[in-house]
Amino acid sequence: MYKKAKIGVVCLARETFDFNTAKAIYDQQKSRLIKDDTCQWEIVEDLVITVEDAKSAAITLSACQVDGLVIISGTFHLGHLVLILDQAVQRPILLWAFNELPYDGGKIRLNSVCGINLNASNLYKSGNDCFTCTVGDEIDQTWLQAIKIKSMLRNAHVGLVGYRAHGFFNLSVDDLMIYQKAGILIDHYELSDVFPNLVDGLSSAPVSEVRSCYDCSQISDAQVRKVADLTHSMNRFIDKNNLDAIALRCWPEFAATYGISPCASMSLLAARGKTIACEGDIEGALSLLACRAVSDEAPFFADLSQVNLEEDYALMWHCGVASPTLWDGDSMRSLDTYFADGKGVTADFVLKSGTVTIFRIDSARSVTRAFIQKGEAIPMTKRLKGTYAKVKFGKTIREVLRIVTRTGIAHHVAMVYGDHVASFKEFARIMNYEIIE
Repeated sequence: MYKKAKIGVVCLARETFDFNTAKAIYDQQKSRLIKDDTCQWEIVEDLVITVEDAKSAAITLSACQVDGLVIISGTFHLGHLVLILDQAVQRPILLWAFNELPYDGGKIRLNSVCGINLNASNLYKSGNDCFTCTVGDEIDQTWLQAIKIKSMLRNAHVGLVGYRAHGFFNLSVDDLMIYQKAGILIDHYELSDVFPNLVDGLSSAPVSEVRSCYDCSQISDAQVRKVADLTHSMNRFIDKNNLDAIALRCWPEFAATYGISPCASMSLLAARGKTIACEGDIEGALSLLACRAVSDEAPFFADLSQVNLEEDYALMWHCGVASPTLWDGDSMRSLDTYFADGKGVTADFVLKSGTVTIFRIDSARSVTRAFIQKGEAIPMTKRLKGTYAKVKFGKTIREVLRIVTRTGIAHHVAMVYGDHVASFKEFARIMNYEIIE
C-alpha cells in the first residue's frame, strides 16, 4: 500500500578533468543504487556536461516527479548545471562528491569536492537551503531515509475515523495547515464505517489468529469473537478505502456501541503492517507513518507514562495496541478487560529490549515541530496491564519530561526500534519543522 520514494540521480562532469573515469565510477554507483529496491530510481544514464545536457536532464527528471534529487559531482563542472536542475525539479537535493583519485603525476583528476562546494554556494546564495552535502563512496543513507519519510507522508492517504477523543483538545489539527506543510488531505469517516456488518456480506472471521497470538483465558468467547470480527472489518475498511493510516476515536463510544474497545484488533492489525493511531490523533498517525518509512518493524504508539525520577526511566505505555511482533518473548502475551467496565479487551505484554527512537510530529501556535529522543528499552517483568517498555533516555528523564511539558508536546509519541535520530532530524530540516530534542 505504501508508495516507494522516487529518487532522481544525475552526474555532472567537465571534459577538462578525468571524465571517463568519473563515468566508470558513476556506472558502478548506478548498479549499487538500483539494488536498493526500497526506492524507485530515475537515473540519467549519461554524464551531464553542457548546459544543453542539463536542460534535457531537467526536463526528464521534472516529468518523473521525483521526491528527491541526487546531484553527483563526478568531476568539477559548470556552475550553470545545478541551478538548471534545481529550477526545473524543485525537490530536496543531495550533493554528492566522489573521493579524489590517486595522483598520477598530472593535475588533480576529478576535483569533485570543489564541484559540490561550487554547487552548495550557488544554491545557498540563490536562496535554497534544502540541500545536503556528502563525500565518499556511498550515498548518504540519512538523507535517503529522510526523503523516504517525506515521500511516505506526501503520498499517504490518511483518514480520521470519528473524531479526537473526548477532551483531548491538544490533539486537534488544522487540516489545511497539514496540507500546506506535508501535502496530505485528510478524509473523514464515521465510527460505524469500521464496525462489522453481517448484512453487508461479512461472514464471521476466524478466531484462530486471536487465540494463537494471545492467551484469551481472561476474556469470554463472545469477546474473542468480537475481536476477530472487528480485526477483519477494520482491515477490510482500510483496504477498501486505500488508506495508509487512520486515526481512530477509540473511546468512549466504541465499547458502548460495539461492545469492546478496538485495542486488541489494533494490535493484531499493527502486525499486518496497518498504521492506526489511538484517540483520533492525526499527527500521531503521521508520526507512525514516518516510523514505517525508516524501519521494517512496526512502531508503537505510546504515552510517556510512569516516570521514575530516582531510577531515571520512563514507562512508555499504552492500553494494549502494540504489535505482537514487538513482544519480549518472556512475558505472557494475553488479552484482558481491565477498563471500560470490562469491555476493554486490550493486549497485555512487555515489549522487547533494544535501542529505540521516540518521534512526534506536533503542531502548536502555527508552527510544526518534530520531537525526537533516543533511548534504550530495558528488560522488566510484567506487572501491569497494557503494552509497555521500560526506557532509559540519553538525557535524564527529568530533563525529557521538562522538555515535553515546557514545549507543550502532545501526550502521544511514536516509538520505533533502532537509532533513527539523524534521519528524523534531516527530515525535519528538509520540511522546515522546528526540532525539539
